[in-house]
Amino acid sequence: MEASGSQQILIAGAGIAGLTAALAFAAKGFSVRIFERSARLAEVGAGLQLSPNATRLLRQLDVLDDLMPAAKPAAIALIDGWTLRTITRVPLGDAAEKRWGAPYLVAHRADLQNALAAKVTRHPDITLTLGALVRDVSAGQSGITASVKMDGQAVEANGLLLVGADGVWSRTRALLSPSAKSEPIGRIAWRSTVRTESPAGRAFAEIADMKSVSAFLHPAAHVVAYPLRSGSAINLVAVTSGAIRTEDWASREDPQLLFNAIARMEPRLRANIREAGLWTAWPLHTGATNAPWTAPNIALIGDAAHAMTPFAAQGAAMAIEDAVTLAEHVSAQPANVQAALSAWEAERRPRLARVLKRGALNRFAWHAAGPVAIARNVFLKARGPEKLAADLDWLYGWDPAPPVKSV
Repeated sequence: MEASGSQQILIAGAGIAGLTAALAFAAKGFSVRIFERSARLAEVGAGLQLSPNATRLLRQLDVLDDLMPAAKPAAIALIDGWTLRTITRVPLGDAAEKRWGAPYLVAHRADLQNALAAKVTRHPDITLTLGALVRDVSAGQSGITASVKMDGQAVEANGLLLVGADGVWSRTRALLSPSAKSEPIGRIAWRSTVRTESPAGRAFAEIADMKSVSAFLHPAAHVVAYPLRSGSAINLVAVTSGAIRTEDWASREDPQLLFNAIARMEPRLRANIREAGLWTAWPLHTGATNAPWTAPNIALIGDAAHAMTPFAAQGAAMAIEDAVTLAEHVSAQPANVQAALSAWEAERRPRLARVLKRGALNRFAWHAAGPVAIARNVFLKARGPEKLAADLDWLYGWDPAPPVKSV
């Protein structure tokens, strides 16, 4: 359905954040146009964890049932990377769904993107245009005009709001705040996927519970392994120190950088990592936390606003939360978009700050050494699975509050 600019939402980017935002705004009665600079929606990345705060919203958008074959892990197991002894387990599975009201899932990133894209392409009020780059914007009294390059020509698109969902190297963020840039943190995420029935998959199954998310903790690196696609594959992520220069989710870097980092891990874990096959690399970034996320008729969501490190496994979840809450706020007062954006940003920043703080704590704990690592292990064992789960109630049990209209 073609709508006037006053009822149309423009979105730059068709990743998880952008597609979720399109569905959330369309559910509120808006017409949506998505502009994706790539010529096709490629399968990027690898596995991701979707905690209940994210799956609850995906269920509301009628996407969750289409996400299968996602796996529902039984627990998060924290394992000593020196000895392979289990330090503790945080129960998930049915216990997570009962406690937090939605499942904890692990899925391939492409499966989530495909589920969202399938829903988007079937929606009569959403138009997705590939090979289209938002180059410039100008705000007016009743909305915003975007200059979009497609098929070698500049085309104007009018809307009530432009949502920048175009990732770590966001061009929309550069239009809003040219000096605001995400910065590498000096760590690399290495990714690989192995078939469960392959020699490497069987070797990992000998040292980790392949029905759970297994995190191997070591001062030099941490390694996470969990099942994908109904258990037919195993997703592997290793986070090490280092720096690479790339804007590709799956850069082919020399794996010797990874192998050097894990040189002092338990021998079987080290051998399994070497035998996993192809490893791709991604430099971890964090956002410019003091930069604005909103301007007149513009809002940034997901990595465009606040690139997340993986230490709390909340990157996708925060993008989904951003998208749904933004649509809620704008739909609550469409005649006063700037007030809606200001209220949304004020609501989101404290939560993101708390998530980032949790990620920083995990990063410290997972890479602890010596007496600090011993104290960590003693504390986690003493706290026990039930209390560790309760520590996550604020994160996994979150539900968006209804937005308050400005007076």
